[in-house]
Amino acid sequence: SLCFPQRLWKLVESDQFQSIWWSESGKCVAINAELFKEEVLGREAPLRVFAMQKMKSFLRQLNLYGFTKMPQDFQRSASLPEFLAEEAAAAAHSWVLYYYNPSFNREHPHLLERCKRR
Repeated sequence: SLCFPQRLWKLVESDQFQSIWWSESGKCVAINAELFKEEVLGREAPLRVFAMQKMKSFLRQLNLYGFTKMPQDFQRSASLPEFLAEEAAAAAHSWVLYYYNPSFNREHPHLLERCKRR
């Protein structure tokens, strides 16, 4: 069975879920918490992705594996149309969480093995 970071990677890479995706830079995981609770954590066995069913437990796992919560506006586009589009998207996803781990990067899957539990 896969460890937590590997399961998370498969989830983010999958087209099956709308509640979790890579940030624009591919350096952060973006999570629409409300949708994630329903879409991922609410799954019944045998379709369950993670052992936990509560958002608090999932976020604890992220922290245990060295993920850091990033502020909502940590990266903004320079151009006004892009900025406005991002603002609209942010409003649509009123509760989007961004988590960063230097070893969890879309461009560098080989770093995943460095993602160890604290």
